[in-house]
Amino acid sequence: MSERAHASAPIEQRITLSHHLSLAALIWGDPAAPPLLALHGWLDNAGSYGFLAPKLAGRFRVIALELPGHGHSSHLPAGISYHYVDYVGAVLSAADALGLERYSLLGHSLGAGIASLAAAATPQRMDRLFLIEGLGPLGDEGSHTLQRFRDAYAAPAASGKSLRLFANVDQAISARSMASGLRAELARPIVERGLVQLEGGYRWRSDPRLTRPSAVRLAEAQIRALLAGIEAPTSLLLSTPVTPYLPSATMEARAQQLPRIDVAHMPGGHHLQLEHPDAVAAWLLKSVA
Repeated sequence: MSERAHASAPIEQRITLSHHLSLAALIWGDPAAPPLLALHGWLDNAGSYGFLAPKLAGRFRVIALELPGHGHSSHLPAGISYHYVDYVGAVLSAADALGLERYSLLGHSLGAGIASLAAAATPQRMDRLFLIEGLGPLGDEGSHTLQRFRDAYAAPAASGKSLRLFANVDQAISARSMASGLRAELARPIVERGLVQLEGGYRWRSDPRLTRPSAVRLAEAQIRALLAGIEAPTSLLLSTPVTPYLPSATMEARAQQLPRIDVAHMPGGHHLQLEHPDAVAAWLLKSVA
């Protein structure tokens, strides 16, 4: 691996956690710069930071880690489910493997939830916490607990559907754009990294089991208790209009649990770091100026 990463051209690193699990990462910036571990959202990958990371590389060594089952990281063995608590363990293990004694965390969506829990678990290692469209994991207020539990175990052991084969990359980008609402040029970094080429076309590289429903979520009271353990200065960026599964009342109540948090809002969609990389970079860097 090269010792340096050009601001706009990342290097790729493989991080071995065990005999059956290794994670991939894209890294921007000077190896001597303060580390910023960046976590992507559900079904995304390190390409989610392809526009933002180069704008932060003058201040940080940005390490965009790919979660298990996502991007170029390993899939979990058969019979093992994906759960956000286990993602927290994988992230902390990756930080250990990278030799990060202290570092900052940046997370988007699912990655923001995981970053929140990692910061609560190891407050002594966190410099700062930057969260885009998420503070803690999705919670459970009780009304759908039983049905969610039954649905998870009623789902087929496999993905329940055959993997779609795309004729070309542009067709996959179009499909992702339709599913997420992202414009094609914004979806491209995620899609290009998220495909594997086969004879006859392309298919998604991510583990199909990621789309299986979760059997159990933490109760909202438990999430708030965990968030109260975050000691690092925290910056939370939310989109306007509000993302439906991030209601304002819930986000406000969660934010009140943190002793040091600044909450900002920005017009745009769920992937603010792709839509407005300059503005998001300015938001992040102003807190460390």
